[in-house]
Amino acid sequence: MEKGRSHSKVILYGSYARGTWVDEPHTAKGYQSDYDLLVIVNDSRLTDRVKYWAKLDERLMREYGVAKTLNTPVNFIVHTLQEVNDGLAHGRYFFMDVKQDGVALYQSDDTELHTPKPKTPEQALAMAQEYFDEWFPAAMKRFGGAKYYLEQGHLKDAAFDTHQTVERLYHCVLLVCTFYTPHVHNLGFLRTQAERIDARLTYVWPRDTKKDRARFEKLKEAYVKARYSKHYRITKDELDWLGEQVEELGRVVHEVCTERLGKLKAELDATG
Repeated sequence: MEKGRSHSKVILYGSYARGTWVDEPHTAKGYQSDYDLLVIVNDSRLTDRVKYWAKLDERLMREYGVAKTLNTPVNFIVHTLQEVNDGLAHGRYFFMDVKQDGVALYQSDDTELHTPKPKTPEQALAMAQEYFDEWFPAAMKRFGGAKYYLEQGHLKDAAFDTHQTVERLYHCVLLVCTFYTPHVHNLGFLRTQAERIDARLTYVWPRDTKKDRARFEKLKEAYVKARYSKHYRITKDELDWLGEQVEELGRVVHEVCTERLGKLKAELDATG
């Protein structure tokens, strides 16, 4: 890369940074923590995930899923130092956790992340409530669309709206609980980020059989292929099954968010 357009830090965050990871892919629960990396770049152009990071994304997925040269899935997000410091200045829990627990795996300079400025209890409750009021109804609206298209036999449209329902539900729980969500449409990545928040979210999608995992993969692909590929195929039975999981995901997200809002309200009441 050209001078001035390189990454300046790579930080490991999440369960592996905290020492609380789970590695049980072969048990009935079938859960395995991922390596979560924050790549901090010094050029805002480099945050374009499609343009600069798609090949790395594909390679990491291939090394884990096909070549088996990686034993643990790897996810990464990319932000500028300014974006990270802005997140800290605005008291976004996600960046505060990275600052507190993250492990620097690489850094090209000694620039320190800014000291976090936590939100007041009143600000935190107001922001979380605003996110919930925006994102949960938005998700349910798309779910209504998915059901309508399924009834009409428009299966590709139903698949796309089901994808959008799941994407918005994950954005909802991430924003309410951490004040941050990555700007991606990859349901697999959003899912791993959300499942770090609450263990109840890990049980929504069955992982026991190849058939179950393939249905989730087909839903992941719907964002692009259900709209643009004439080869994309999905059946009514698959959509019915996905719909049942989405119902459960909506229930769990509502539960987790409601509890979070209750906790923030209790913290506010305690200050009064």
